[in-house]
Amino acid sequence: MAGVRKLARVVRHQGLHRLILALILFCLLSMAYLAYHVSAGPKIKEAPVPLPLGDCVATSVVGGGQRTPLFLPSQVSQRRHSVRIADTSRTEPVVLLFVESIYSQLGQEIVAILESSRFHYRTEIAPGKGDMPPLAWRGRGRYTLIVYENLLKYVNLDSWNRQLLDKYCQDYGVGIIGFYRANENSPSSAQLRGFPLFLRSNLPLWDYRVNPAAPLLYITKPNELEPGPLPADNWTTFLSNHSTYEPVLLASPRPAEPNQLPTHSHQQRALLATVMQDLGLHDGIQRVFFGGSLSFWLHKLLFVDAVGYLTGRRLSLSLDRFLLVDVDDIFVGKEGTRMKVADVEALLHTQNKLRSLVPNFTFNLGFSGKFFHTGTDEEDEGDDTLLRHRQEFWWFPHMWSHMQPHLFHNVSVLAEQMRLNRQFAQEHGIPTDMGYAVAPHHSGVYPVHSQLYEAWKSVWGIKVTSTEEYPHLRPARYRRGFIHNSIQVLPRQTCGLFTHTIFYKDYPGGPQELDKSIRGGELFLTVLLNPVSIFMTHLSNYGNDRLGLYTFESLVRFVQCWTHLRLQTLPPVRLAQKYFQIFPDERDPLWQNPCHDKRHKDIWSKEKTCDRLPKFLELLRCTHFLPFILPLPAASPAPSPLRRCSSSADQTISVALTGPSSPAALLSLHRRCLQPGAYSSHLERWLHHYQPSQLLIVDGVQLRSSPAQVMDGIQKFLGVTPYYNYTQALTFDESKGFWCQKLEAGRTRCLGKSKGRKYPEMSLESRVFLSEYYREQNVELLRMLKRLGQPLPIWLRDELHNASWS
Repeated sequence: MAGVRKLARVVRHQGLHRLILALILFCLLSMAYLAYHVSAGPKIKEAPVPLPLGDCVATSVVGGGQRTPLFLPSQVSQRRHSVRIADTSRTEPVVLLFVESIYSQLGQEIVAILESSRFHYRTEIAPGKGDMPPLAWRGRGRYTLIVYENLLKYVNLDSWNRQLLDKYCQDYGVGIIGFYRANENSPSSAQLRGFPLFLRSNLPLWDYRVNPAAPLLYITKPNELEPGPLPADNWTTFLSNHSTYEPVLLASPRPAEPNQLPTHSHQQRALLATVMQDLGLHDGIQRVFFGGSLSFWLHKLLFVDAVGYLTGRRLSLSLDRFLLVDVDDIFVGKEGTRMKVADVEALLHTQNKLRSLVPNFTFNLGFSGKFFHTGTDEEDEGDDTLLRHRQEFWWFPHMWSHMQPHLFHNVSVLAEQMRLNRQFAQEHGIPTDMGYAVAPHHSGVYPVHSQLYEAWKSVWGIKVTSTEEYPHLRPARYRRGFIHNSIQVLPRQTCGLFTHTIFYKDYPGGPQELDKSIRGGELFLTVLLNPVSIFMTHLSNYGNDRLGLYTFESLVRFVQCWTHLRLQTLPPVRLAQKYFQIFPDERDPLWQNPCHDKRHKDIWSKEKTCDRLPKFLELLRCTHFLPFILPLPAASPAPSPLRRCSSSADQTISVALTGPSSPAALLSLHRRCLQPGAYSSHLERWLHHYQPSQLLIVDGVQLRSSPAQVMDGIQKFLGVTPYYNYTQALTFDESKGFWCQKLEAGRTRCLGKSKGRKYPEMSLESRVFLSEYYREQNVELLRMLKRLGQPLPIWLRDELHNASWS
């Protein structure tokens, strides 16, 4: 019995040994498996690399591949021969936009396109009944184009205003654009009031295409979408037999069954116009009607063409588009996300393909030398491959250690960091003569860190940089260029790719969001509306599944499918010269308070403060008495307000207005203003950048007669503390005829020697003439002040009364 127990113990002991050996073997195999996959890096090629956009469909196709025209050649030539080119030379290059409300989506989309294109515009709430805003002044039209967010507000105008508007358009060659958006209450079919044009609404459509015979086509290339349904089911189409109408965009009724594809040719299917051009043969006015909003990208493209056509190309950019693609941080990135040899070869291959589409296309690589050879072995080989092909790319410097320049307060320390990067470039044969640099996180470019500009010039000889931050990051359409310390700063654009954007399938919101941006969305519109585009991308966008290559090849192909734009690439210095040749007014920078923008505050030197910046801008000499108020020169009603400072939530403008027909005002206005007496025009420019609540209108006559009372009102408007008692601070000077500041020992400080002059009495005939001469401008000012809820100056009431009485 004892032997049996001994044998059992031996067996159990050997089994335990075998179990331990098995566990050790399992652990070793697991570690080997894990080590293999870790050393191989992330599975960056699990999914296939996305293929860029292929060839586009050029024209309608029938069975067997034969292309058929949408219209007969005789019709095309006949209609083009009858088109009259608009002559808007007697109008100001300004768009008058009638909107439903200041919050309407379509109105905001129209404004976004006009602002992106840098076209001047004025917005008015569309009047159902009531006065039309003044359209002409002294024989010159104030607007070169009229746009109605709601077409029905135009066609349903009361007869007086409709005749007034149509007469203006006929006399000055002004065109009209209108949008008809159907809703559940819209009739399924109707005639457009006053036009030989019929509407069908709330239709689902299929197979959109461009009519090559449409005269307004300029940027748009005649083409057709991939077959299939159009988004939404509330399209409006136009139908007419009148020769004045030319369809621009056409589609077919959607098949009754969702899966039922049309089997007959395009010639046998109905073609419905969703955008119609009126050639002006009916009543002498050219128009473009949209049967929908701008939510569909092709409508945005056609809207840009319509604006250009109806203004005789006065409001139109050229077909040239200059692109520069920066690849930031070419050596900076976490292991497993950087470029390998195959990625560099793909970069070169795509660059060569793009050069056949975009002359001189070259990727611009930004480097921080400290991070060279800091990846895996395969990624370090990728770094070496980049340097072997260094002459095939352009190069620009970041900081040596990728630190933000605004953290360096000493120019010599900042310059030493740059010298390390320059030494790295020289040791590896990287070209250093491009004259272009980019600061990490755009630090120091704007808000300006003067040490950065000095170090750039002394170490690299930098002439050009770029940033997204001037004057603000968002909205992107406001980005502008400027020149500081002889360095030209160009606006930079994003393309939807950031450091973390490395896989197509993981794109935020899904890959369809990236494709939507490329194919008519934000990225496409950036190229469409900006003559010069510098795009920011990152190293990680060109490794992994190479999203950067996919994005730009697809973008270029899509642009060339749908537009006649001439894409090209210029090196940075030549690009800057081109930019400021196109936009010379942007040379002077706009200074603003960095503390009002979180992004600006984050890249603003901690040694600097915002407390010195003014919180109130005014045109009144009396405010010299308040130490925290900064007065502007008397000539400040000039039309370039942004050169003084940019819009800010707590900045306020106070404007003193005096009757333009008084002798003193006439002398001042003719000497200092571009348009004497055109107060509303000057104020309108300010309102492009400031809210109405930031504006205070002061009666100049009341300021002269009762300055203490006026200044009390200004202090209340500003919420000034502590309160300043102007009653005790002012005294009336009999010899000057002005109120002056009290000083010590009974002395006074009054206005300059030129103030207080006695002017001869103006004859009644001259006063009546001037009152009538300025009547239209004064009426415009009256309308504006009522719209803004501002009190009416006493002199304005008197001027309008006298002019009306005469």
